[in-house]
Amino acid sequence: MKKIAILDFDGTIADTRPVILATFHRTFDAMHMAQHTDEEIAATIGLPLVEAFPVLEPMDAEKAAECTACYRRLFFEVNDRIGVKMFPGVADTLRQMYGSGMILTIATSRGRQSVIDFIRSFRLDDIITYIIAAEDVTHAKPDAEPVIKTLRHFNLNPEDAIVIGDTHFDILMGRNAGCTTVGVTYGNGTKESLEEAGADIIVDKFADIEIRS
Repeated sequence: MKKIAILDFDGTIADTRPVILATFHRTFDAMHMAQHTDEEIAATIGLPLVEAFPVLEPMDAEKAAECTACYRRLFFEVNDRIGVKMFPGVADTLRQMYGSGMILTIATSRGRQSVIDFIRSFRLDDIITYIIAAEDVTHAKPDAEPVIKTLRHFNLNPEDAIVIGDTHFDILMGRNAGCTTVGVTYGNGTKESLEEAGADIIVDKFADIEIRS
């Protein structure tokens, strides 16, 4: 049994895809930019917003910052309308992990306050004890920095950790840090992309993670 689980949020814990896609589309309209397909947008989920927008359309850092600010303003309105739910089995499995002695943390490219608000709304704030968000790192996933900072905080080693995520960005982050990685197929990535990234374990249901990790 690992000592710590480092979890992605979007597409792993919560089904934020509909809200993310709708917010991107509204941002493109608000910024008078060309629209992009859901598939093109989904391929950037896992990156910080300031990196995602230039992937979709060439722009300088100033424009990316403007798009990011616009997205964040619109996100709350879209979220109020659509809402975000946890994936099946996540809450129960996390509580089983926590009850067995595992430390539960999050490493995400989402903004810190947004993650805190979601975790509180899901009533997981009593078991998820540490968060690394977009503003907490210089180098975001797939760089190893979010994992390394988490391990240093708890004075743990890579072999003590399991990194869980739905995209190749998450898997590469964990592998770059030397950790065991688990890919979930129900989120924004595909089984093929998780395999190509080198996931040690791939599961179709979150509830399978504790059993197989």
